[in-house]
Amino acid sequence: MSETEPAGVHMNEGFATTTDDLVLPFQIEDLGIRGRVVRLGPLVDRVLTQHNYPEAVSRMLGEALALTAMIGSALKFKGRFTFQTQGKGPVNLLVADYETPDDDHASGRLRGYAQMDEARLAESIAAGRTATADLLGEGYLALTIDQGDDMERYQGIVALDPRGLSESAHEYFASSEQVATRIHLAAGPLFQRAPGGPAGTTWRAGAIMIQHIASDGGLTGHREDEVPSALTDEEENWNRASILLDTVEDYELLDPALAPTRLLYRLFHEDGVRAFEPSDVTFACRCSRERTRSVIGAFDPEEIDEMVKDGIVEATCEFCSEVYRFTPDELKEESE
Repeated sequence: MSETEPAGVHMNEGFATTTDDLVLPFQIEDLGIRGRVVRLGPLVDRVLTQHNYPEAVSRMLGEALALTAMIGSALKFKGRFTFQTQGKGPVNLLVADYETPDDDHASGRLRGYAQMDEARLAESIAAGRTATADLLGEGYLALTIDQGDDMERYQGIVALDPRGLSESAHEYFASSEQVATRIHLAAGPLFQRAPGGPAGTTWRAGAIMIQHIASDGGLTGHREDEVPSALTDEEENWNRASILLDTVEDYELLDPALAPTRLLYRLFHEDGVRAFEPSDVTFACRCSRERTRSVIGAFDPEEIDEMVKDGIVEATCEFCSEVYRFTPDELKEESE
């Protein structure tokens, strides 16, 4: 049996053994728990490297990408899931979105970017204020599910938790989905030295989530300051799974040598964990020259003239950094 298929983790037939840029669903059968592991390697490295954000910002966006892939890949229909934070801090916007596989794309498609006030950010970093609460400030997290033009969008909005994006997501699931959920997110640079070659740093991100599988009774729950007289079997099982999940270290979610199935074995092998077929995630951007021209061409001719520099209107995609250049005449033709 291979390193990626430990004996204590049951695999569905045809299970793939890839370990990067994937989402791996699993179920802890003895505890009534379902979950997902996300492992992002080349994809998140491409996104973060091409933007060259400060490390603290890259960590946040890496976590956002992992969370977006985890939630978006759970959609059972063709559509799009969008993660967005807006806050009063120096990083005023984080955006990531995931498009489900369709007839033209076998993999889920993920992208993201951050928007910031560079002067305020530099000041915050110089002062050592690099926690999520420092960079995002007060604001909100919006999670949007779009099922297409013919269906109404669903959006859940919660206040940003100063403790981090995981805690903000916990609040979303508690208030909007009403599903008992625990999430651990991680992102960071990995220093590597190729045999006989130069050393370098690559970015990685990962996530793991567990959710209670609802029964007729469900979880009753208790206030943090309340000592329950007795726990139901379901509550005992949920507490056990949560305690085990809390032992996960960031490096275990990021280590390319630790397969997701091996991590599941470490955590839940005593409780009958079963891994299912993983889904692949790729980087993809929906921008195009035609779409960008259409957007800019919707402005009034006078506004287009104000955008001209050295005889050209230049637009850069926030997601993929692709640069598009147009003559004013091209754009004004679009507005006519």
